[in-house]
Amino acid sequence: MSDVISRARAGDEEAFRALTEPHRRELLVHCYRMLGALQDAEDALQDTLIAAWQGLGSFQERASMRTWLYRIATNRCLNALRTTKRRPAAAWAVPGMAPPDPTQFGEATWLEPFPETLLEGAYDLPLGPEARYEQTESISLAFVAALQVLPPLQLAVLVLRDVLGFRAAEVAEMIDRSDESVTSALKRARATLEKSRPALVDHQPAPGTMTEQELVARFVTAYEAADVAGVVALLTDDVFMSMPPVPFEYIGRKPVGEFLELLFGARQFSLVPTRANGQPAFGAYITAPDGVRHASGLITVTFTGSRISELNRFEPSLFNWFGLPPVLPPLRNLHDPVERSSHPDCQ
Repeated sequence: MSDVISRARAGDEEAFRALTEPHRRELLVHCYRMLGALQDAEDALQDTLIAAWQGLGSFQERASMRTWLYRIATNRCLNALRTTKRRPAAAWAVPGMAPPDPTQFGEATWLEPFPETLLEGAYDLPLGPEARYEQTESISLAFVAALQVLPPLQLAVLVLRDVLGFRAAEVAEMIDRSDESVTSALKRARATLEKSRPALVDHQPAPGTMTEQELVARFVTAYEAADVAGVVALLTDDVFMSMPPVPFEYIGRKPVGEFLELLFGARQFSLVPTRANGQPAFGAYITAPDGVRHASGLITVTFTGSRISELNRFEPSLFNWFGLPPVLPPLRNLHDPVERSSHPDCQ
């Protein structure tokens, strides 16, 4: 390792990549947890790697390369949280539909989902002895959303201590704070998180299991049929629905059902499955009069037991991150169940 570091310090880019590439994926996930948006996380990661390349001469090898990179990444994210204006809330822009009055207005209008393909290997990361959250829980959309209400220092401390398991002394050195300051920030962050909506520990069906597949199939069938009653029947009583960057949030089966009633109207949707944050997600396409299906939004679904406890809708601008095309060709017969079930987009 020392030889590789020496070569990197001498300007060997291949040696630098050998030092940093094993940590690139987990650093991206770390930046995403702190910033809540994929593009912001990618920008912070690039800033981190540039700073590491330029500052490699100051790396004294008292800590591991991984810990040193986390220090840089955390401080880059803190700088972004303190100095960058978050994206403003967006206005409602669905033509021909006036939404019902929201139950409440969301704070984190910049929140974005994280593609499952970028999580490969992230669940196998080494965690320190202080970690309190399972890897799958700590990347869930509900958890990341809850983190965004924390002040920057508390957010950083909680992620480093409770998610990654770094010791208090390590975290204090990373963010240039005293041990007492870290302990106090962690206590306040935990108290806030315990009060956050929704409950962060739920019984979700394991990814890829028959239970999850059956629930997904029922949801897709009802949604594509514009069957409001069918979708509502799948919801928990306190279901939560959001649609960043629009700040509207709806809580409860009745408000969500009223929203879906207006959304479906005479519209026809197709759902293409993908995954985000360890949970089912769908590219939603709306069918034009000529039958061509255009990207409408990215939907994520959170299951609790055998019901849906959360629905989130995001902008179609995210489709590229998920490998989803902006347009799909017409189905030969939208009302033919054989055609629909056999179409590759509906598998």
